[in-house]
Amino acid sequence: MDFQPDYRHVLAVLANQRPQRLPIYEHLISPSIMEKVLHTTFADLVEGDAADQAEFFRCYCRFFHEMTYDTVSFEVCITEILPDHGAIMGGRPGPIQNRIDFEKYPWDELPERFWRLAEPQFSALGEMMPAGMKAVGGIGNGAFEISEDLVGYEYLAYLSAEDPDLFADLYRKIGDLMESIWRRFLDRHRDTFAVCRFGDDLGFKTSTLMSPDAISRHVLPQYKRVIDRVHAAGRPFLLHSCGNIFSIMEEAIAIGIDAKHSNEDAIAPFERWIELYGDRIGLFGGIDLDLLCVEKPETVFARVVESAARFRALANGYGLGSGNSIPDYVPVEGYLALIRAAQHLRSKTNKFDLC
Repeated sequence: MDFQPDYRHVLAVLANQRPQRLPIYEHLISPSIMEKVLHTTFADLVEGDAADQAEFFRCYCRFFHEMTYDTVSFEVCITEILPDHGAIMGGRPGPIQNRIDFEKYPWDELPERFWRLAEPQFSALGEMMPAGMKAVGGIGNGAFEISEDLVGYEYLAYLSAEDPDLFADLYRKIGDLMESIWRRFLDRHRDTFAVCRFGDDLGFKTSTLMSPDAISRHVLPQYKRVIDRVHAAGRPFLLHSCGNIFSIMEEAIAIGIDAKHSNEDAIAPFERWIELYGDRIGLFGGIDLDLLCVEKPETVFARVVESAARFRALANGYGLGSGNSIPDYVPVEGYLALIRAAQHLRSKTNKFDLC
């Protein structure tokens, strides 16, 4: 391919600087979408042996390269290794409902459980990384999502009212777990990653999912523990959070996030994010997922070209992508129209848009 990736364009966005070439970014892309684009079956190989995982990441990285990304998005989620997990999906309580549950939960075993899953994947990713590329990601899930999986969303409300001391202890323990896992990750795998991030969906269309005060007192301090370690390791930090989180954004910026991703037009136009925060942090996304799902490819192309050019004119650090991710229900044609629009914008050669 003629395309030469350069992860430094993404780093420019994290530094809130205007990159020479408009970077494309997605939080996650479903491997089933990748298979359709590449006409290759590989998604199940991630569950296999070392040879299978090597082939998985060869195809995985090839996809990002061929779609002209400068970075590969990848993370391994903490919730995947939690015993009796699944409450984050709703419909049932999690394994921790009281002090006895909390005390008997196998906290000390969790880091090793995580690394048994994650170490082979991070190593294979690093071995298959194309020249000029690095990864964005690391350890998936923030403190709120982990608490949802351990307790259950509605049960967190009961816990905070009935046992506020346990509620506080829970988040501190989650912070201990996150910091332990991130410390080893940064020691062993930071060279593979240009940018560290986690996703923690704190909001929905009208507000945060917990009170801003509870997020400020219990969730954000755990973020800061991780962000401080990431910065000490010489990496910037990107926060992915869905929903209306304007009420806690100033505090999130104060604890050190370098960039933010995720937006929905139903909450606020992307220009609002730029107006409020574009002078201080980088911003990724801007293209509402609904556009990719419901409109014809030619409409997607035209709208993305118009919108991304406007966002790039308004913001210093801006990276183009969907406002959320590319799950398996997104039409491939809509996704590819976004990619073609990005490439079209890059082809307008000037001092800021080098092909």
